[in-house]
Amino acid sequence: MENLLKLLETYALNYGINLVVALLILVIGTWIARMITRSLTKVMNFRHLDATLVKFLANLFKATLYTFVIIAAIDRAGIESTSIIAVLGAAGLAVGLALQGSLSNFAAGVMLIIFKPMKVGDFVEASGVLGVVHEIGIFVTILTSVDNKTIFVPNSQLSSGIITNYSTNNTRRVDMKFGIGYGDDIDKARNVIWEVLKNDSRILAEPAPAVFVGNLGSSSVDFNVRPWVNKADYWDVYASVTENIKKNFDENNISIPFPQTDVHLFNTTKN
Repeated sequence: MENLLKLLETYALNYGINLVVALLILVIGTWIARMITRSLTKVMNFRHLDATLVKFLANLFKATLYTFVIIAAIDRAGIESTSIIAVLGAAGLAVGLALQGSLSNFAAGVMLIIFKPMKVGDFVEASGVLGVVHEIGIFVTILTSVDNKTIFVPNSQLSSGIITNYSTNNTRRVDMKFGIGYGDDIDKARNVIWEVLKNDSRILAEPAPAVFVGNLGSSSVDFNVRPWVNKADYWDVYASVTENIKKNFDENNISIPFPQTDVHLFNTTKN
């Protein structure tokens, strides 16, 4: 009985020491992992890497370090780590098969971050929605719509679809169309449009604006008006030019046709 008690005491002492050391490895290891991750983040920011890429790599690196720390702590506690790794591998395979869609979103997120068709702050059109990129996550990309709605788009839809990035270039062309009546003076209407464009300081001289007759419609002669502006001025110029052209057309007695229906009445009464 005395020998058994000594054996249990020795086992408890050894196991207790292993457990304490394992806890120290866990605590100190996670602290070191956080420090290394912060240092890596500072280095990447110092090198002016994309903010989305920095966040993604930092989270991935931290998760990897945490995994090694946990395995080291388990091994020091006396638990066979190889068995746990095998179990985790089998569980990971099962989870991977069950979450194929999530894995495709993860892979798509990596591709978006590497090739960077868009970045945080860009105004884009993708998967049928318009919005400003708020965050490119591991599985989903978060957009903020023009009416301040938060939209979550799976990364796989973005990588397999068309992305229109309106923020890539510093300038944009504003495409507008204005119709006048067939009885109106084309040259006079063109001069009125040019005056509106010249009086707007936000419209760029280069590339030069274009004003030309683009279509002879069923009830109107249509002018295509295409000024160039800085991307930040796009919507303001679109709205103000449209309003000013309408006002100047009215002042110069230039009509803007609208669809009309002629109704013909026939007297079918026989005498």
